Amino acid sequence: MSTVNGGISFWYAQEGAPAPREPLPGDTTADVCIVGGGYTGLWTAYYLKKAVPFLNIIVLEGKFCGYGASGRNGGWLYNGIAGRDRYAKAHGHEAAVRLQQAMNDTVAEVVKVASDENIDADIHQGGVLEVAYGPAQLARLKAFHSVEVAFGETDRELYGARETAARVRVTGAVGSSWTPHGARVHPVKLVKGLAATVEALGVTIHESTPVTQIKPKHALTPYGTVRAPYVLRCTEGFTASIKGHKRTWLPMNSSMIATEPLPQELWDDIGWTGREALGDMAHAYMYAQRTADDRIALGGRGIPYRYGSRTDNDGRTQPATIDALREILIRLFPQLAGVPVAHAWSGVLGVPRDWCATVTLDRSTGLGWAGGYVGSGVATANLAARTLRDLIQQDSGQSGPTDLTTLPWVNHKVRSWEPEPLRWLGVQTLYAAYRTADRREATTHTPTTDRLAALADRVCGRH
Repeated sequence: MSTVNGGISFWYAQEGAPAPREPLPGDTTADVCIVGGGYTGLWTAYYLKKAVPFLNIIVLEGKFCGYGASGRNGGWLYNGIAGRDRYAKAHGHEAAVRLQQAMNDTVAEVVKVASDENIDADIHQGGVLEVAYGPAQLARLKAFHSVEVAFGETDRELYGARETAARVRVTGAVGSSWTPHGARVHPVKLVKGLAATVEALGVTIHESTPVTQIKPKHALTPYGTVRAPYVLRCTEGFTASIKGHKRTWLPMNSSMIATEPLPQELWDDIGWTGREALGDMAHAYMYAQRTADDRIALGGRGIPYRYGSRTDNDGRTQPATIDALREILIRLFPQLAGVPVAHAWSGVLGVPRDWCATVTLDRSTGLGWAGGYVGSGVATANLAARTLRDLIQQDSGQSGPTDLTTLPWVNHKVRSWEPEPLRWLGVQTLYAAYRTADRREATTHTPTTDRLAALADRVCGRH
């Protein structure tokens, strides 16, 4: 069989495209205007409307809700957050522990709200299992595990080869780390359900309405301008399309494949009965899930960045990327060598220059934003949305500071990315270094992280 390539994502192939909503009919006003109809924008609308039911909230979406990363991701609802170590250095260890605890709680929050609102998103709370193969990865895994425990994750468990195989029989795995703070989700079912929920609450969503410029109290579109005291930018990897934001966040590409449903005899061989989200400790890491209909959906980096911060139109990815992801799949599970890839797709995620997720409200202008999740947005978007809610309520005098408004990622400032061609050259060189480091670690069996990867981490600002 041939592989379906693009069509937004496999998740949309399963669910079908949503019924189109009307574009903005002309100039109008609102109490809050949210730019972006993905997880961040929709969760923000949800929590604001729940807190203050009389608010007039308008969501503007360039394509349709979930067109971006919210409808293309790997379905990892987990407690990772980009930038925690940097926040610990800047604000102290205890501040970063509070941020991590908030992320741990966020996983349960999303599961609870989905249940309360009758959003059936194929959620299975099996935790996250991150495996290591080879001495260097095992050393990184043990260091990673120790750091997570130090940040308060005392319910995390470290496994050897035998215990790892008891969960998932990944070929060559020598150890793993498991956290209960994770769940598998169907991304499109979640975003569709969330959009329907906020509409039922009285939020207005206008699709096919790209925002070309954001100014204090104004969101400009080809169909008219929305004027509002608060304008919130929730555009993640598509931020560069807005005037003045070309270098704010880099749109990093990530690609995925999904197999056909696997027969029971293969699952008997693989295990994975707990349906954990599955990752590894490679530098150019992979992420995978066992879907509700018993496929494996697996992702990783292909061509990491398009020159000039361009984004794709329909989720197509390169044939070489499909081949590379299939190689990862077969390396993990050699018994799948004859299983065809049913679908392949790609999307973009937002990467700040310092790799730190942020949430901000500028009280002097009413402009707010959240994002830069660096691939950990399924859960982080929910925490960001609740934080934006609290910041707006604080600014409007409806409440004081809260536990969320005092977290260290609030109002964090980051410098812009370099102009082209430096941006393109830097990212290509960075991921070439990571791939080379992974190959060298696999062939030399060195017990330490390859120096090329360590250098790449320092250069790009990840550490």
